[in-house]
Amino acid sequence: MHPMTIERRRALALLAALAGAPALGWAQAARLDKITVAGWSKPITEVTPLLVDEDKGFYRQQGLALEYVPGAGGGDAIRNILGGQADVAFTDPGSFFAALDKGEKLRAIYDIYPQNVFNVVALKASGITRPADLKGRKIGVYSLASGTRQNLQVLLHQAGLSESDVTLVVTGVLNFAPLLQGQVDATAATDTGLLVGRRRGLADVNVIEVGKYLNVSSDLFVVREDVYQQKKALLARFLTAYRNAAAWMIARPEEAAQLAAKRAIDGTDPALNLEIIKVRNAASVSDLTRKQGLGAIDVKALQAAADTYRKLGLVQRQIDAAQVVSHDLLPGL
Repeated sequence: MHPMTIERRRALALLAALAGAPALGWAQAARLDKITVAGWSKPITEVTPLLVDEDKGFYRQQGLALEYVPGAGGGDAIRNILGGQADVAFTDPGSFFAALDKGEKLRAIYDIYPQNVFNVVALKASGITRPADLKGRKIGVYSLASGTRQNLQVLLHQAGLSESDVTLVVTGVLNFAPLLQGQVDATAATDTGLLVGRRRGLADVNVIEVGKYLNVSSDLFVVREDVYQQKKALLARFLTAYRNAAAWMIARPEEAAQLAAKRAIDGTDPALNLEIIKVRNAASVSDLTRKQGLGAIDVKALQAAADTYRKLGLVQRQIDAAQVVSHDLLPGL
């Protein structure tokens, strides 16, 4: 049986159980505990599990009032939890490692996307087909605080290159216009960014997938160590709610696409929403999550990534992944 079919069946079983959960009464609703998530992006379709509580009540069922703080890259999400603007960061491993390298006390508590979804895209006419071809070129990134930049650095390292061998150009999120207009020779993106670009007419491109060189999680939920120690019950309820929301999106992608049309700032096309949601659903599962449930973090893979970042010179300290990862807040673990 196809693994996604198995995951969808599990998600449907979970939804059946949730369907019997009692709705919150007015008095309960008045006592909701606030929890704030700092995102790497604006409220876009791919973060639908964080946007539909008004419709589905996943967080309210856990007694939570969810707020979402937008950002422009995983570094923004980290800064927002360090500054106290949010409880939880939706961030990439590279930004997580960079903060740990600076001495910040952080902990990863949930693996949102265990698959590496980053890539570098170039027009075929450019002749760029491998990391070595990027030397001397202008390369677009979403922002200087984004996972696109971190993963570009990983690719450059594969060819013995560094950022000093290319020119970085900030293009904004999900933006292929600079590539099509010749302002950059290639652009770092995500799988959903590429999907949207192709849907809008991007064709005749070469795609270098970062996952073929370093297949590590794309995004994690990260918290400050003091928040982890002081708010375990609150965070556990949040992770239960998010896992339920992610399972719903896997089980009901068509419904999720329709709600994204109402809740996401880029969700005007339900058909495109559905394509994005299916890609995100695929990135949400792995061999480990099929055994242990959504959100389980592959500590060995994260350690391999941390070691690679140190070899790249992106971090200076030795990072012990086992010391900055916790599974104890995940439901059922």
